[in-house]
Amino acid sequence: MSTICRLVDIYTIMYIMVYMSTRNTATILNIKTDKKLKAEAKKVADDMGLTLTSVVNSMLKQFVREKEITFSAKVYEPSPFLVRALKAADAEYKAGKVKKFSSVDDLMTDLLKK
Repeated sequence: MSTICRLVDIYTIMYIMVYMSTRNTATILNIKTDKKLKAEAKKVADDMGLTLTSVVNSMLKQFVREKEITFSAKVYEPSPFLVRALKAADAEYKAGKVKKFSSVDDLMTDLLKK
């Protein structure tokens, strides 16, 4: 992650924490979750210098703002399946087995003829 992205993340988190601490808008949210999951999440948050509350609040705000839930894979560690697929794609590219197209129309024509 670049230094600029890291700074943006840090300042975003700081803004959320300051906003939550200076406004009397707090309420209590009780949820049920697995004890092990909670402990692991708390450790990750602690390692990042965050509270679990700030993490959940950030996720809730994003959910409200975007009206969607995003599930993602690990950003920095591709799955073993993806690693194999990338290696296979790279090998095909190096072997010259990849078709090149000069326009989207050419690509679509090739795709639709099969």
